[in-house]
Amino acid sequence: MTSSTIDSAALEEPEAPAPMTIGVPRETRPGERLVAATPKTVGQLVALGYDVKVEAGAGEAATFRDADYEAAGATVVPSAQVWDADVVTTVNAPTDADLALMRAGSTLVSVLNPGTRPQLVADLAACEVTALALDAVPRISRAQALDVLSTMSNVAGYRAVIEAAEEYGGMFAGQVTAAGKTQPASVFVIGAGVAGLAALGASVSLGAQVRAFDVRPEVGEQIESMGATFVQAAAAQQQVSADGYAAELTAEQERLTMKMYAEETAKADIVITTALVRGTAPRTITAAMVAAMRPGSVIVDLAASGGGNCELTKPGERVVTDNGVVILGYTDLTSRMPKHTSQLFGTNVVNLMKLLTPGKKDGRLVLDLDDPVQRGMTVARAGEVLWPPPPVQVSAAQPMPPAVVEDPVLKASREAAAAKAKAFRRVASSVVAAVLVVLAVAFSPFTFVSAFTVFALSVVVGFYVITGVSHSLHTPLMAQTNAISGIILVGALLQLGSQNMAVLIMSFVAATIASINIFGGFLVSFRMLAMFKKEA
Repeated sequence: MTSSTIDSAALEEPEAPAPMTIGVPRETRPGERLVAATPKTVGQLVALGYDVKVEAGAGEAATFRDADYEAAGATVVPSAQVWDADVVTTVNAPTDADLALMRAGSTLVSVLNPGTRPQLVADLAACEVTALALDAVPRISRAQALDVLSTMSNVAGYRAVIEAAEEYGGMFAGQVTAAGKTQPASVFVIGAGVAGLAALGASVSLGAQVRAFDVRPEVGEQIESMGATFVQAAAAQQQVSADGYAAELTAEQERLTMKMYAEETAKADIVITTALVRGTAPRTITAAMVAAMRPGSVIVDLAASGGGNCELTKPGERVVTDNGVVILGYTDLTSRMPKHTSQLFGTNVVNLMKLLTPGKKDGRLVLDLDDPVQRGMTVARAGEVLWPPPPVQVSAAQPMPPAVVEDPVLKASREAAAAKAKAFRRVASSVVAAVLVVLAVAFSPFTFVSAFTVFALSVVVGFYVITGVSHSLHTPLMAQTNAISGIILVGALLQLGSQNMAVLIMSFVAATIASINIFGGFLVSFRMLAMFKKEA
C-alpha cells in the first residue's frame, strides 16, 4: 500500500470533546431572591469554555434580566433543560423533584449543609450525582476565594446593622444641635468572625460606639483597628479545631463569658450576635439578660438559622418582649440584598470552576480528590457517600502551649523586682539624656539652640498628635505627612549645593527619606482608592 492510498480520515486529529454545560436554575425556596450566577459571572464561565444555560426568569428577583444573560453568552431555557446539564449550580439544595431531573454522573454545586442533612447526602449518592458543598470549604488560605459561608456572613453582618437601624428609635451617630445634643448608639457585637467584623464595621461607619467580644484573643487587634473597643474576659480563650472552624466553649469559658454578656447587654442599645459552631447556635443571651435591657433596645440574632443565640429568638420572626426589647431572628438577610449577594456568590462559583478546570479553558470539569480543597467539598460521588471528609491540617491553628503554674509569692516577687529594675533604667536614661542636652545647649551657638528648641517641641507635639489620632483618620493623616515631607524635600534640594560637607550629607539623607515617604504614601493611597473604584 502506497502513501497515496492511505485514508485521509486516519490522518485527521480526533475531535476535541464538546464543552460541558452548566445549568443555573431559578431558586424555588419561598422568599428566595438570590441566583447562583449573574450576567457577569456567566461571562466568566463562558470564558472558561463552558456552555451556560439559565432558566427563564432565574435572575428577575435580583434585577437581572434574561436579555442580560443572553448578552453575556448564556442560553435561556426552560427548567427541565437546566437540570439536565452536566453541572448544575444553585444557591439552595435541590428538592426531591429537582433531583429527579438530574442525570446520573452530573455534578451539583450548591449549599448543602451536609452535616445536618444526612438524608440529602444519601439521596445524592443514590442518584449517582457528584455533589460539591459550597458550605463545606476547608478553612485554609487558598480556599478563601471559594468560601460561600464567608460571603454570606459578610452580607448578613452588614444587613444586620441596617435592620437594627430600622428598629432602633434613635440615630446611630451622636448629634450636636441648637436644641441640644444626643448620645451615639451603643452597639455590642458578639463574635468577631466575618459577620461580626462586617457588623461592627458598618456600625462604626454610622457613628455608633461599638464594643465587640470574641473568645479568640488574637482577633482583638482586628476589632481595635476598625475603631471598636475589644471587650476581654479573663481566661476565656477558645481553641480552633483542625479544619479551621471554631470549637465549642468549655464550661469554665462559658461561665466567664456569660457573666460578661450580662454586663454588656444591660448597657447596650443594640446587640448583634453571630456565634455559630458547625451550624448550631450556642446560647449567649438568656431571657434574664433580655429582661435587664432597656426598652427600645434591639437584638439581631444572626445565628437564628441554628436555633438562635438568644433564648427568646424565634427563627424567621420579629419578637417584642414585655419590656419592649425587639429581637430579630430573620434568616433571609442575604436575600434582602440580592443583587450584590448573587454577584459575590456567583464569583465563588466561578473561582471553584477555575479550580476544577485544569485545562486551558476547555470547558471540561476534572475532579481531583487528592486535592484537600476539592475532597473537603465532595459529599457524594459515583453512588458513594464521601461525607465527612478526612481532617485537613490548618497551619494557622497552632497548638496552645501548656499552662505553667507558678507560685503566687514568687511571681509577685519576680514582677516587683523587674518593675524596680525597669524604673531604675528609665530614671538613669532620663538623667543621662538631660545632661547631654544641657551640655549641648551650653556649648553651642545661639542658632543651634534655637533650632534645637523647635525640634524638641516638634517631637513632643508630634508624639501626642499622632498617638491621639483615631484609626479612621490615619489615611487623611498620611496625606498631611506627605505634604510635610514635600516641604522637607524642597528644603533639602535647596541645600544640596552647599559647600559644607555636613550640610550636604544631611540634605542628601533628608531628601532620600522624604522621597521614600512621599512616593510610598502615594502608592498606599492609590491602592486604597482602587478598592473603591467601580468595576467596568
